Amino acid sequence: MHEVHERILARAEEIAAEAAPSDELGRLTDKAAEVLRSSGVIRMLQPAEFGGHEAGPVDFFRTLRDIGVHSSSAGWVAGVVGVHAFEVAQMDIALQKEIWGEDPDTWIASPYAPLGRATPVEGGFRFSGRWPFSSGTDHCRWIILGGLIVDEDGKPVPGGLRHFVLPRKDYEIVQDSWDVVGLRGTGSKDIVIEDRFIPEHRILDPAPMEDGGLAHQVGRGDSPLYRMPFHPMFTAGITTATVAMAQGALAAFIASMRGRVTARGVKTANDPHQLAVLGRAISDLEAGEVQLFGDIERMWEQAQRDERFSPEERLRVRRNQVRIARRAVDAVDELFLHAGGTALRSDSTLQRCWRDIHAAMNHASNNADPIYQAYGLNTFGHPLPASVLF
Repeated sequence: MHEVHERILARAEEIAAEAAPSDELGRLTDKAAEVLRSSGVIRMLQPAEFGGHEAGPVDFFRTLRDIGVHSSSAGWVAGVVGVHAFEVAQMDIALQKEIWGEDPDTWIASPYAPLGRATPVEGGFRFSGRWPFSSGTDHCRWIILGGLIVDEDGKPVPGGLRHFVLPRKDYEIVQDSWDVVGLRGTGSKDIVIEDRFIPEHRILDPAPMEDGGLAHQVGRGDSPLYRMPFHPMFTAGITTATVAMAQGALAAFIASMRGRVTARGVKTANDPHQLAVLGRAISDLEAGEVQLFGDIERMWEQAQRDERFSPEERLRVRRNQVRIARRAVDAVDELFLHAGGTALRSDSTLQRCWRDIHAAMNHASNNADPIYQAYGLNTFGHPLPASVLF
């Protein structure tokens, strides 16, 4: 077990204690963020030369799982923010020095949706836009934003998708923009930028990361970590967080069963129907974890052999991820349905996990149909939609 994982397990009760307060605050509490920061989980995929652990992805995602079981929002933020170090490690070394040179614990937010518009100017671009869903953003000092390069008429140029990186002083967090049903503690607020200059060294074409090939181009080829494919890595954080929420709901259901008695005076721990519900949920969730971590293990072994990742291999992982998430939410729905009226209470851990996992399913990474369609098209040799990221 990785040392960061051990530190997280040792502070599990602290993480759990901050789950409800984070929901009330609409972002991770400072205490929750401090636990994540001091544990080193956000630095697990960060280069060793910049104070990171440069850990294997299996260690990282297993650590995320054990954060999210205790706090959906903390697990979500740790996954989203933690994966950003994996990308920045493949960007210009000057940018890495800007971000981590003085403080290796600097956090980086996103989102990647290409909602910004970048106009070329000497030495870089003028950049503007508004983005929703910047998870953990209040605790971050830099951000990666998706955008499109446009011509002088404002029309996107072919192949103009880029990731733009900015320091905190260059963007605004819209503080009242995160009032939601689930994952409230993630603080996934809107970001606004108005006509900021972005120098060339803070911009990345993400396409070469798709098959793991960028690492060799930027001098990171000696590390198998940075030879992993970008999209399955990022989405694995979302899938892991989703599975962790389901495991949190399962733990809450089991805890309630121990003392609950039905209207007929039967202890639910002895009720055959309740036990059947429990058994199905445990089996489905365990199967999901075997599939999730098994895929990460296989990708890791392939990266260690320094082999690129084909569309077939990446689509297989994505197919599995969206199905794992679906099974997880179905299991939670059945648990919640059979948990009795006390599960509806606002102080119930089960209802919070139920809300959170349904919110998680609204993330683009958990949108299953486009992935299934792309997998099927690829199986029969048809062209793949450009809109599907894998």
